[in-house]
Amino acid sequence: RRPVARILSSLLPLAMAIRLTLLDGAVREVAAPVSGLDFVAGLSRSLAKKAVALKVNGELRDLSAMLEQDVVVEVIVKDSQEGLDILRHDAAHVMAEAVQELFPETQVTIGPVVENGFYYDFAREAAFSSDDLAKIEQRMRDIVDRDEQIVREIWSRDEAVDYFQKRGEHYKVEIIEGIPPGQAISVYRQGDWLDLCRGPHLPSTSLLGKAFKLTKVTGAYWRGKSGNAMLQRVYGTAWASEKDLQEHFRRLEEAERRDHRRLGRELGLFHLQEEAHGSVFWHPKGYTVWQALEQYLRRRIRRAGYVEVKTPQLCDVKFWQQSGHWGKYRANMFAVPDEVPSIDDAKPLLSGKARLMALKPMNCPAHVQIFKQGTKSYRDLPLRMAEFGCCHRNEFHGALHGLMRVRQMTQDDAHIFCREDQIQSETEAFCDLLDSVYQHLGFSDVAVLLATRPSERHGSEQLWDRAERALGDALRGTGREFVIAEGEGAFYGPKLEFHLRDAMGRSWQLGTLQLDFLIPERLDATYVGQDGAKHHPVMLHRAIFGSLERFIGVLIEHCEGRFPLWLAPVQVVIAAASSSPEVDAYSREVKAALEAEDLRVEMDLRNEKIGYKVREHSMQKVPFVLVLGQREVEGRAVSLRRFGSQESTVIPLEEVVLQLAREALPPDQRRA
Repeated sequence: RRPVARILSSLLPLAMAIRLTLLDGAVREVAAPVSGLDFVAGLSRSLAKKAVALKVNGELRDLSAMLEQDVVVEVIVKDSQEGLDILRHDAAHVMAEAVQELFPETQVTIGPVVENGFYYDFAREAAFSSDDLAKIEQRMRDIVDRDEQIVREIWSRDEAVDYFQKRGEHYKVEIIEGIPPGQAISVYRQGDWLDLCRGPHLPSTSLLGKAFKLTKVTGAYWRGKSGNAMLQRVYGTAWASEKDLQEHFRRLEEAERRDHRRLGRELGLFHLQEEAHGSVFWHPKGYTVWQALEQYLRRRIRRAGYVEVKTPQLCDVKFWQQSGHWGKYRANMFAVPDEVPSIDDAKPLLSGKARLMALKPMNCPAHVQIFKQGTKSYRDLPLRMAEFGCCHRNEFHGALHGLMRVRQMTQDDAHIFCREDQIQSETEAFCDLLDSVYQHLGFSDVAVLLATRPSERHGSEQLWDRAERALGDALRGTGREFVIAEGEGAFYGPKLEFHLRDAMGRSWQLGTLQLDFLIPERLDATYVGQDGAKHHPVMLHRAIFGSLERFIGVLIEHCEGRFPLWLAPVQVVIAAASSSPEVDAYSREVKAALEAEDLRVEMDLRNEKIGYKVREHSMQKVPFVLVLGQREVEGRAVSLRRFGSQESTVIPLEEVVLQLAREALPPDQRRA
């Protein structure tokens, strides 16, 4: 009997063991149950110090969560993006605890994580001052020092309502009442303070550290609705280390220096004003940049086999109803009754009976109308149809942001009508074109995302399966690396998103390629196939800049207003070093010689010191200043000074004209 007992006791630990699989495929067998923190500590003490949470079978969990069965485990560390989000969520809770300790009459409402930080909305009659923020920050540090344990609790709905009602937290009660009946209420407690939260959170407040800063207070309506109470929104930022925090503020200073709105004003490129919300007033210099980009891209797409079209801005809403845009985007469209307004002040301005027209928010239904004119054969495909189309979208005033988010925009839009067997070649050709354009404009770091079916979509599951498979296979065929963006596709089909990284390391989604089986079918676009039957073409929606407004905004910030020579609104300034008839006459001769080579030239003959003139034109980021004095007149030369350089070079006139003309060529026109 003793040997049998020994055998049974040796089998007992094996029966309770579980297999935990790490992301690299390694498997650890451990006795169950085991807490996440103990498991991570068993892997590595240094890893345990950096860990903030676990991802168990793809779901974020607290480190204190018990692991009781075979699962896939990922350790989330402090300085990862998911780790920072958890850190910032903890910072929001610590801030709310600090606020209620200092100002007990305050109600806390909602406190999410946002890009690079967090906020909490507070209900309080007295306004928070800058002194208050300093006090809150100090109390947050005190709470970190207390090392309060953070514990998740599950309450019943009645318990939660009763608790917050007794504390006068009616906003919390409203949140709880919006949770479906029967769903457990998750609460996180730290010390004597607690709040509703799904989590996850750190094991204790001490692990938050002190690399945080409260940044500002703004007003915000409860639940974002203007009819609700006005709350106070306190913003903050939190990072994994003090070094990261300081680097964040350095980046903010650099972003302010590069802000396209400030540079647009200082360089005389454009302006915006309230009387035309979301529409840009382009000044001559700014429109020069616009035209140079548009002409460049026009040459590129023409060589790539595109034809350019122009379509109406105002169309009957039936087009948008048929395409599906009316149901999806109606709230962001400008609708216009098709009638003449009354000029009689005693009568209503509009009858309310006219049919509706709409300013186009995109070009695709109009391009389908052109495709439908006449019979198309399979031999006519692919048909690549491009338009620099002016579109309008009815964005909320509060969402508008300089050139980055506008109401009136010009898209470098194109639609490729092709057969299914042409998807691969057209995708490859477009990706190659996009890469080349971005390289020419100084963007070499481009990430590709494959965005799949969203929750709200049109078309059958079989159609989406077919579309996602076709676009995914085409992208794989290009050999490019990509990331899947689940649920981020357009309502009519999957899409590729091209995210470029600027000089500050920020990511901007500009280019796109969207595969669409649906709209050609809904708008009855057909071609005659090789079999003699009618077929619906595949429609590839594509853009490289996205919109010229947004792209120019990104470009301004990327190059800090220092455009490459071929894009600079003023390429050369001729600055007279002295005032005399000979110098003035020679300045005009130099200007004429440069303009004959299509250079954009200005002349400065003011009676000012040459140092003052050079500094002034440097502030305008002019690529070249040519200084002319009596010496240059006599030698038929110029003194050339590049932007950013303190050195001047004397060059013969004929030579400098050839040099600048060569350097100013757009990249697609330069010889290899």
